Amino acid sequence: MSATIITIDGPSGVGKGTIAALLAKQYGFHLLDSGALYRLTAVNALRLGLDPDSATEAEKAVADLDVRFANDKVYLHGEEVTEAIRTEAAGIAASKVAVHPAVRDKLFDFMQNFVREPGIVADGRDMGTTVFPQASLKLFLTASAEVRAERRYKQLKGNGKDAILSDVLFDLAERDKRDSQRATSPLTPAKDAVAIDTGTMDIPQVFGIVQKLVEERGLSPSNFST
Repeated sequence: MSATIITIDGPSGVGKGTIAALLAKQYGFHLLDSGALYRLTAVNALRLGLDPDSATEAEKAVADLDVRFANDKVYLHGEEVTEAIRTEAAGIAASKVAVHPAVRDKLFDFMQNFVREPGIVADGRDMGTTVFPQASLKLFLTASAEVRAERRYKQLKGNGKDAILSDVLFDLAERDKRDSQRATSPLTPAKDAVAIDTGTMDIPQVFGIVQKLVEERGLSPSNFST
């Protein structure tokens, strides 16, 4: 059998990472968090004193990338950076390095080589359009900017971080603009993607819809057992 590929794309704050993790756990698929790769590149750039806005310097950061995933933790050059890559600064820098074709090309190769049986769930912004156009199921999660900013604001406050809702909304809007207007692989749904507006739903409701789609398309590994 060939490996099943399910992609989940969408802007920041729609819950795609959470849904991807739940889906991978439910069906025993491998999880490919493409956002973590861009965040790792961004953190590496910042730690090396490189400018994420510079194509030349961002290319140096991705060329120097030494990454390892183990036991739900992420390591950069042997140092655990699981929390460090989830900061606001890392997220903003990630959207900057992501506009550079050389960075995307390098990480594209990494993601292509990640595919393995019984399958993968890949979440990001161009998984279904550029990286895995052959995916068996493509999902595109959406929600209004206001809803997504409110979610992020509550997350930050819940983690004891200082945050101002208007600032969170501004940063999110700027990131949306960069993601949707970049020349290489802009954020846009694949033509055959199933769009799900998560704005008025909680995680269990969204996961229920996604799980139903997986079952309807016969993508559960149990369907391939002999």
